[in-house]
Amino acid sequence: MKKTLTQFSRLFVGFLFIISGLIKLNDPVGFSYKLAEYFGEPVFNLPFLVPFSLALALFLVVLEVLLGIMLLIGYKSKFTIWSLLLMIVFFTFLTFYSAYFDVVKDCGCFGDALHLTPWESFTKDVVLLFFILILFVNRKLVKPLFNKGLQNLITALGVAAAIFMAVHVLNHLPIIDFRPYKVGTNIQKGMEIPEGAPKSVVEMVFIYKVNGVNKEFTENDLMNLPEGAEFVDRKDKVISQGYIPPIHDFTMVKDGSDYKDELLLEPKLLMIVTYDLTKSDEDGMKKLQQLNQNAQTKGYKVVGMTNSSQEEIEKAQKKYNLKFDFYTCDAIALKTIERANPSIVILEKGTVIQKVHYNDIDDLKL
Repeated sequence: MKKTLTQFSRLFVGFLFIISGLIKLNDPVGFSYKLAEYFGEPVFNLPFLVPFSLALALFLVVLEVLLGIMLLIGYKSKFTIWSLLLMIVFFTFLTFYSAYFDVVKDCGCFGDALHLTPWESFTKDVVLLFFILILFVNRKLVKPLFNKGLQNLITALGVAAAIFMAVHVLNHLPIIDFRPYKVGTNIQKGMEIPEGAPKSVVEMVFIYKVNGVNKEFTENDLMNLPEGAEFVDRKDKVISQGYIPPIHDFTMVKDGSDYKDELLLEPKLLMIVTYDLTKSDEDGMKKLQQLNQNAQTKGYKVVGMTNSSQEEIEKAQKKYNLKFDFYTCDAIALKTIERANPSIVILEKGTVIQKVHYNDIDDLKL
């Protein structure tokens, strides 16, 4: 019985780590955004780690795949199981903290392929912890499947394949797109709320300073505020979350007006997405004006999409001689649309036809 449970745990944990790692390895930039969210406020408040988010994301996902492979083949089982235990203890704490304090809505454990609520993520980690503890207690039963030379070869090939995949997706695009803006998606339909869908229940919370301390009051409490209470702020507290459409924060704002309804009806629309012009790749930006000219000769309306300020837009237009207008959108939405900065998206009446990394502009089918 003990041997059977140990071998089941070995298979379950090994395959789950490999699957989870490969999903994140398919989109390491997206995982790095999630790590940056953990490093920022109000989670750990470690802003100095934010610039290293991508490097840490790559290290963690390659390690996750590697440990899964090593566990399945029984390679260096003591080191492997100790590493798995330390990782799962850390992530169990992380997901508990996230769920209890409601600071991160999605752990990113399975990228955009499967969204888990904070408590679902914590439960998943507790289950994993249970099976890894079984492996830890019975680690002497985790025997190598092959001789040492073959074990070394399989491990080396696993590392090489993971690194190759990481380099490929960083210089092109995710191999499989799980995001709401994948090719074939109609943005207008993605923003629709079905009839009868549950609505959010929101309560207004008022913050007043009372005797030097900020305290929260509901709308019903306002008639009985303590004497001398000083208004500080007001916020909305979600009591129950209603239906949120897959696409809910997409805008195309220029000069204070949102033109998305108009532009999404264009039969040929080419969007150049660069969520932050100060962080965009210079070589990629240098290709954009030539792309603009080629696209316009073929009847496309070309627009830029960014979350940068008007000042940064004007700087970029001057620096790269860009002759197309920029519209603004939420940075998170733009990061969701595409990972490269810049990247190119072709739309036909709001439907995503093609998406390419700036390295693959020559592959565009204009």
